[in-house]
Amino acid sequence: MEVPMEIPMDISVVICVYTEERWEDILAAVSSVRAQSLPARETLLVVDHNPRLLARLSREFQGVDVGEEVRVLANAGPRGLSAGRNTGIAACRGEIVAFLDDDAVAERDWLRYLASGYEDPRVLAVGGRTEPIWGSGRRPAWFPEEFDWVVGCTYRGLPRGRVQVRNVLGGNASFRRSAFDIAGGFATGIGRDGDKRPLGCEETELCIRLANARPDAVLLIDDRAVIHHRVPVVRERLRYFRSRCYAEGLSKALVARSVGRGKGLESERRYTTRVLPAGVGRGVRDALLGRPGGAGRAGAIVTGVAAAAGGYMLGSIRARRAGVSFAGAETAVAGGGAGVGVGVGVGVGGTGSPPRTRTAPKAPPSKAPPPLTGQAPLSDTAPSPDQTPLTNQAPPRDQTPPREHAPPSDPAPWPVQTPPSDAGEGGVA
Repeated sequence: MEVPMEIPMDISVVICVYTEERWEDILAAVSSVRAQSLPARETLLVVDHNPRLLARLSREFQGVDVGEEVRVLANAGPRGLSAGRNTGIAACRGEIVAFLDDDAVAERDWLRYLASGYEDPRVLAVGGRTEPIWGSGRRPAWFPEEFDWVVGCTYRGLPRGRVQVRNVLGGNASFRRSAFDIAGGFATGIGRDGDKRPLGCEETELCIRLANARPDAVLLIDDRAVIHHRVPVVRERLRYFRSRCYAEGLSKALVARSVGRGKGLESERRYTTRVLPAGVGRGVRDALLGRPGGAGRAGAIVTGVAAAAGGYMLGSIRARRAGVSFAGAETAVAGGGAGVGVGVGVGVGGTGSPPRTRTAPKAPPSKAPPPLTGQAPLSDTAPSPDQTPLTNQAPPRDQTPPREHAPPSDPAPWPVQTPPSDAGEGGVA
């Protein structure tokens, strides 16, 4: 399919980094953004509390030729991926904010395909497809494709094509900048913090919160927007697999507590009742036919489900005992200007004095979007705590006035494909 050539918007790309051990990967990620067929307005490298890496990157990109194109910033919030993303959101100038992992490279038309989704004014987020680059050179025979979300990649069972989803996958995602004015920023206290326990779900929680604030909002995945994500050898091992699944359960418990079990676990139910049983069946079949890895894949699926369920149960108990509270959080605009950004602050009780809060105003009522012909079932992208406190304040904003988006008089529905029969339906958080 031909890529649209004229897309009236500009994009800021945010790459959050935290360790010099990924130096070459970081440079490769930046190079892939600079080589896009639709150029980014800017690339923001947000360094997570690592002064040495901050200084090294500042020297690397201080040249005149890229000085205005690549900016290096320090994470202005607490340590962790969510606060790093919020720092990038606050500093960016583009009307679309795209996120790329620091150990991934984007294909040349990545931004062009992401941007094409925003031709419909109802679309507030667009994600893409993430393919693994296995550190050992090939996928482990026992590693089931249904669990590729464990290593941050698109998994088997996610509908193909351009489809409407519940949430996008954070390492390959984009949002209208206005989406953060509507719903606030990423929740801190949930998600990644360097090499600590591999938690997740920060993008899941944000996307559900966005949909709650704007019921007419549309979130898409376009599998033509491709990035390639490096998977270290250590993450190809069963020990990491179990740990990541367990951590996902912990995170899911907090998401369910935040947005309700109905929304928080909607896609997980489809995933565990349709996609995973089919995967176990394929593994058993391959084992009976003497194909390598069949029994291992079936066993890994069962192990992953058990680990995630255990994490979810423990996380739910801890959240109930600690007492999770929800309130609107007031934040100031960057640069000392007067203004208020309203998000949903989440804190776990019993951990200290609560922040001063006020009730968040209700989002204005929105008309339901017109039906989409042939629309696939809603899905999401990762069966996306143990950490406190948790806040999801709207990130501070710079002084750039917001852009107005005039919706076309008759937006055309996007093409939608249903998943193939052997891939199952729906997806996981």
